[in-house]
Amino acid sequence: MQAELGKLIKQFEGALEHVNRISASCTEEEWVRRPTSGGWSAAECVAHLNLTALPYRNIFPNAIDEAKRIGGGAPGRLRKDLVGWLIFQALKPNGRVRSKAAAAFVPASARTKSELLAEFIDLQNENIAAVRRCEGLPIHKVKVVSPIDERAKYSVYSALCILAAHNERHLIQAERALEKPAA
Repeated sequence: MQAELGKLIKQFEGALEHVNRISASCTEEEWVRRPTSGGWSAAECVAHLNLTALPYRNIFPNAIDEAKRIGGGAPGRLRKDLVGWLIFQALKPNGRVRSKAAAAFVPASARTKSELLAEFIDLQNENIAAVRRCEGLPIHKVKVVSPIDERAKYSVYSALCILAAHNERHLIQAERALEKPAA
């Protein structure tokens, strides 16, 4: 497996481990409580990650099929395209760009911890499966339209990197939401 794809699998697996640690560390009440400093609760962070990952259920299979049609194999090293790189940089946990989530990706309904976690686990496992299906394919040549902003198009590889970085950013936010305020 290409090193970059192996790293992505580790990142998605790491997100699964991270969310399990977070959920095990809190009660249902703490899970849904918003921090006194403002921002989303741990539950809202995970719900947001689910909402942003859901559109890729339809995007990745079609894009991977397109990469198979193109053929020619994968490059020696996968790289993000410019648009994907810029979005990735903005979404990294230490990224300085902060923005409000588009309305469609703001969690609205209250769901139980077990429902949110089950969906998160399913979506991350689907992402891992998508990465595995990308092995040997020219996924750097296939562009997908961002489900967040249809003006943005980036490669399948960039999309996977963006999802992984977005997971990490919001799981750190979820952890912070559970921190007890200083007395």
